[in-house]
Amino acid sequence: MTILVTGATGNVGRNVVDQLVQRGADVRALVRDAAKATLPAGVEIVQGDLLDVDALRAAFSGVSTLFLLNGVVPDEFTQALLTLGVAREAGVRRVVYLSVIHSDVYVNVPHFAGKFGVERMIEAMGFEATVLRPAYFMDNEVTIKDAITGYGIYPMPIGDKGLAMIDARDIGEIAAIELLRRKRAEGPLPFERINLVGPDTLTGVDAAAIWSDVLGRPVGYPGADVAAFEQNLRQFMPSWMAFDMRLMGERFVSDGMVPDAGDVERLVTLLGRPLRTYRDFVAGIAG
Repeated sequence: MTILVTGATGNVGRNVVDQLVQRGADVRALVRDAAKATLPAGVEIVQGDLLDVDALRAAFSGVSTLFLLNGVVPDEFTQALLTLGVAREAGVRRVVYLSVIHSDVYVNVPHFAGKFGVERMIEAMGFEATVLRPAYFMDNEVTIKDAITGYGIYPMPIGDKGLAMIDARDIGEIAAIELLRRKRAEGPLPFERINLVGPDTLTGVDAAAIWSDVLGRPVGYPGADVAAFEQNLRQFMPSWMAFDMRLMGERFVSDGMVPDAGDVERLVTLLGRPLRTYRDFVAGIAG
């Protein structure tokens, strides 16, 4: 039986697909544009999106397990519920869902609140599921690299509580491990939530210091100006999304993204290796 991956061409989804293929799984990917989907050989592609019920029904034929990832869009919650509804109609019981850490804490941040709603529906609908709750993606730093290298400032308003940043490659591998664990289980496995965190919890000052070390020149952290952050984001994303990100930044400052006791050790055990570090990630993209 096949594993269906949604969001398969994005940063995390592509890592999930690659990890599943490396482990010999049968993978089907739901993609918006099959012509642009550069996925590994052997991956079956179905064209469609999470609002296209006919495409979803076709995609779920012969599927045993679902990896559900959907993007930050205005109808994210509806997309997820439609997908879960079609999955249940098709008899799919096993799900791994990519949510976000502290989805139940960042209650005023639209895309966090939406994901928490999806978590609740997955549990209420009786799916045999693992909810993965990643913290801040290290990969976001690619989008601010030019500001850091060009202006000597670390512009992300991550505050001084600390974020346990995680590499998307680690997310993809953990997701693949969980998908295969559920797929291969002889009977139902209990519902679980797993925080996905990196090995270090970093403040804005910490992140700037690491960039300084890697680049060999000063990088400063100007502080968490979330209003300026919103205005900068509005240059390349819709106003609703920029405001959503501002609200998230405010919660970075007030709450942070701090692991629970045992989170790091659990992931190291799951992977059988150390988690990737922020310093190594920065060194990899700084050149």
